[in-house]
Amino acid sequence: MFSVTILGCNSAIPAHGRNPTSQVLQTQDNSFLIDCGEGTQMQLSKFKIKPSKISHIFISHLHGDHYFGLIGLLSSMSLMNRIQDIHIYGPPLLKEIILLQCKASNSDFSFDVHFHELKENAVIAETNKMLISCFKVEHQIECWGFLFKEKKNPRSIVAEKVKSFEIPASFYEQLQKGDDYITKKGTIIRNEDVTIANEIAKSYAYCADTIYDESLIPIVKEVDLLYHETTYLKDQEAKAAARFHSTTTQAAQIAKQAKVKKLMIGHYSSKYESLDSFLIEAKEIFENTELGTEGTCYYV
Repeated sequence: MFSVTILGCNSAIPAHGRNPTSQVLQTQDNSFLIDCGEGTQMQLSKFKIKPSKISHIFISHLHGDHYFGLIGLLSSMSLMNRIQDIHIYGPPLLKEIILLQCKASNSDFSFDVHFHELKENAVIAETNKMLISCFKVEHQIECWGFLFKEKKNPRSIVAEKVKSFEIPASFYEQLQKGDDYITKKGTIIRNEDVTIANEIAKSYAYCADTIYDESLIPIVKEVDLLYHETTYLKDQEAKAAARFHSTTTQAAQIAKQAKVKKLMIGHYSSKYESLDSFLIEAKEIFENTELGTEGTCYYV
């Protein structure tokens, strides 16, 4: 199980008490920051999420509402004497921008920053519990989505049973993969006698800023939670297309066709003070839709 907390859900301009885009995905071992709009570090503090736990940062694209908070967050981490390495994934120019800001202020970080350029749809990061891939989305500039998948073996060990059969711990990983155990005397201990089926691995897809694009459907198919931007209501479809954004009904169509478990919408235009219509319109097409609002935590 992991969680996704919304730190910022507005589009280009902070408005109506809503901050620009930022989210944090948390597992038992790591925190992954997804985009870092202005105000992100204040939101981390507000929702009691420790920046020191953030090991990876994923920046979808170089529009300011998705990364203007990054240099401030990194600087604060350094002022707090952070020593753990951090990995940052984003478009190629991101490294140049951050290093130029450091040069202009004659400053450096107290920790090592590893920049990873996004170049193609691929697996880009792996931890003990998570596998992260990137995929291109269609926006005004180069833009990337991210797919987070839990790493789980198909079987789970029953401790009492493996001990009763005196199976060595060195074989546990093979048991988790479904292998039988053969004793030194040649006796076969069937896998199903010492393990049980594991829960299905969970997944989360973050589609960043994107025009309505059905090529995303096979990428996000059947994920447990899908984030898809809904900058505008459905009557603004022409404006959405012109600005390479999506509407409520378009996001819901992607969710429906991809057969996802749940849709979370966000990236609301500042022209809307109330978000009620966003939820109403999306649910007309895809019932299991929720508003991505700041402070909301989704358990996956």
